[in-house]
Amino acid sequence: MTFQAAQSYLLGLINENASRRMPNRLDRIAAFLAALGNPERAYPTVHVAGTSGKGSTATMIAAVLQAAGKRTGLHAKPHLSSVTERARVDGVPIPQEAFGDLIGEMQPAAERIAYEFGRPTYYETLLALAFLWFARSEVDAAVIEAGIGGMLDGTNVLRPEVAIITNIGRDHTEILGDTLEDIARDKAGIAKPGVPLVSDVRDPGARRVIELACADAGAPFISVADTATIEPLAGERYGQSFAVTTPVDRYDVSLPVLGDFQQRNAATAIRALEQLPPELRPSRAQIEDGLSRTIIPGRMEYFPSHPGVVFDIAHNPDKAASLAYALAQSFPGRRFTFVMAIGESKDAAEVIAPFFPLGGSFVFTSFSVAGRTASRPQRLASIAHELGAWGRAISDPVEAFAIARRNADAGGVIVVTGSTFVVATLREWWLANVASNV
Repeated sequence: MTFQAAQSYLLGLINENASRRMPNRLDRIAAFLAALGNPERAYPTVHVAGTSGKGSTATMIAAVLQAAGKRTGLHAKPHLSSVTERARVDGVPIPQEAFGDLIGEMQPAAERIAYEFGRPTYYETLLALAFLWFARSEVDAAVIEAGIGGMLDGTNVLRPEVAIITNIGRDHTEILGDTLEDIARDKAGIAKPGVPLVSDVRDPGARRVIELACADAGAPFISVADTATIEPLAGERYGQSFAVTTPVDRYDVSLPVLGDFQQRNAATAIRALEQLPPELRPSRAQIEDGLSRTIIPGRMEYFPSHPGVVFDIAHNPDKAASLAYALAQSFPGRRFTFVMAIGESKDAAEVIAPFFPLGGSFVFTSFSVAGRTASRPQRLASIAHELGAWGRAISDPVEAFAIARRNADAGGVIVVTGSTFVVATLREWWLANVASNV
C-alpha cells in the first residue's frame, strides 16, 4: 500500500466514539494486537499518562535512553508535520514507504476482529503500527504516551517497567469525568502490580485517588513532589539550567527548551528513569547528556527574531495556564501578540482567559483538518470581548500570522498557540519561509 493510500484508509477511521460507555475498547485493541502477534511484548516499555506534560516527559525519557546507547522507540501524540511521527526510532519517524506497507499488512488483522469487536479506530491503528514498527526495528525499549485517560486507553494493554502520571487537569471531561478526582481515577487505571508509578500530581484530592489506586493494585507509588527538589541555575540563553536532587543522585541539567513547567517534567523523567531495571537504567552523565539534547517541537519552542516567535500547543485550560506563567517568567517586560485557534470541543473561554493578565493583543484564526472542527474565529473574538479583551478574527492562519508579525513591536513576542493543528500549520510555514532567513 502506498503512503497516500494508507493516509486515506486512516481518514476513514477518524470518527472514534471515545465515550466512557465503551468498556470493550481494551478488548478490541488487545484482539487486534494478538492478531498481529503481540508486538508490544517484544521489548520493555515506559508508559506515560497525564493531562499535560506527558509528551514532553516521554520525549525526555526517550532522549536519555538514546544517549545511553539504547535503540529507543517513541510513540507520542499528536503529530505536528506528519503522521509518521507517531512511530519514531532514535528520533527518526517511520519512513513513508514502511508506513504504507505496515498499514497494508495490518488490514487483514483488522478485518478479522471487526465482526466481534468493531473495526480498530484511527488511534488504535496508529498505536498498533507503532508497536509493530518498534518490534521490527528491534528496539531495546520504547516510551509510549497514553492518549485519553488511562483505564480504557489503548496503551493500557502494556505491562511496562515503569508508569508515569505527569499531572491532572480538566480536559476531555466528557469522557473522563467532571472533577479532578474522577479524572485521576481514570488515569490511575494504568497502575499495575509490581510496576512503580511515578506521579507529579499536586492536587491533594487527585493525588489521594492515585495513591489509593496504587495501593489497591500493588504498585509502588513515587511522588516527584516528595522526592525531588529543583534548584534553578544560571546557564542556557534560550533554554534553562537547573539541578534536580533525588534520593539517588544530583543532576545538573541544561535543557534547551523554555518554561518552568519543563523543569518539573524533567524531574519526573529522572525519577522514572531511576526506577528502570539495571540493564536499562542510565547513569547520571547519560541522563544529563540526554536532557541536554532534548528537542520538543511545539512545546514552548522559541525562535529568536524581531519579533520573537513561540510555538506552544495549549489546547486546554491547564496547558494555557502553564504557558501563560512560562511566558511571564521567560519574557518579562515584553509585549505579546497571541495567534490562536481552538477546537470546537474545547472550553474556549477557559483556554483564552489565562493569557489576559499578560496584556498584549489577540488574533484568532482557524484550521482545516479532516475529522476535526475549529471554533469560528469570530466566536473566539466574541468570547474574548465578553471577558474584557479585544481580538481580531482572521480565518486564514497564515494571513493571521502575517498580520500579527506586521503589527507586533520588533522587541515583542508572537505566541502561536491553542490547537495542535494551528501550531503545526504555522510552525511548518515558519520553518519553510522564515526561520532559515532569520
